Amino acid sequence: MAGSDPVGLKPRLHKVIAVLGPTASGKSALALALAERHGGEIVSCDSTALYRGFDIGTDKVPLAEQKGIPHHLMDVANPTDEYTAARYAREASAVIREIIARGHVPIIAGGTGFYFRALTRGLFPGPGRDDGLRVRLNAIAARRGVQWLWRMVRRVDAESARRIQPRDRVRLVRALEVYFLTGRPLTAHFAETVAPLDFCDVHAIGLRIPAALTAERVARRVDEQFDRGLMDEVRALLARGVPEDAHPFGGLVYRQALELLHGVRDERATRALIVQENRRYARRQLIWFRKEPTLKWFDGPGESPAVLGRVEDGLREAGQSRS
Repeated sequence: MAGSDPVGLKPRLHKVIAVLGPTASGKSALALALAERHGGEIVSCDSTALYRGFDIGTDKVPLAEQKGIPHHLMDVANPTDEYTAARYAREASAVIREIIARGHVPIIAGGTGFYFRALTRGLFPGPGRDDGLRVRLNAIAARRGVQWLWRMVRRVDAESARRIQPRDRVRLVRALEVYFLTGRPLTAHFAETVAPLDFCDVHAIGLRIPAALTAERVARRVDEQFDRGLMDEVRALLARGVPEDAHPFGGLVYRQALELLHGVRDERATRALIVQENRRYARRQLIWFRKEPTLKWFDGPGESPAVLGRVEDGLREAGQSRS
């Protein structure tokens, strides 16, 4: 049994499965298949699927396709909420404890690498917010552009600059706030953290598909998103009073959809741009997940029976080696 020893000195570590990887690699399909086989419940690890109302552009699994398997940490935040990785780690670890208490297997599924790292390795407590400093940093962004903040971060914390998108003002401000208040970059604090899942044995699975297949799958998915009513969803969110500067509107798909509404480009060009940005995002995700030391890679899309078979073999082998 994972985490056991002959004289019972070590606490039992509970099995958790994580299905990770770049966008359009079939993570949801594999997570569902594993949940059916292992008596699992799915814990989303997607920083945009957390928000209520943002459904089509985030590819949330529709209720009718969830096969009766509980899905957690989707639709848990209002669009104007500031949902942080620390909050995710706290809430996800609580959900995982509840799943284990029910006798089920938690299955983490998603592509937000920083959230996964926060959950499995922890985040340092960090200094409290400094409103005066934030006002000054936001003024710099307003005057010189958000990418100026990103360049500032890159000078003092190259690793944070690699994981934070150049347009993500909120996280860039926080990275700079931590640096100016502590004199140390955000990433330098990570070694001092406590992992929220220190009671679990996490079996991390990474899905990897060729770049050409990613391009094909992303293009098909973008067409499906428009066909399912992406623009109607965006209009409905705006009509409900969700401001355009709400965090989920700054993410992939929704940012380009807003630009389409404002006439920045036509629909054909918008679809092409979303595909291009998704392909770039997939490359960044691969770079991030390659740094996860315990992740085991499997080549092929998650819905493939062959991939499922190899993953099951890998889980069995891992279980035997950790017994």
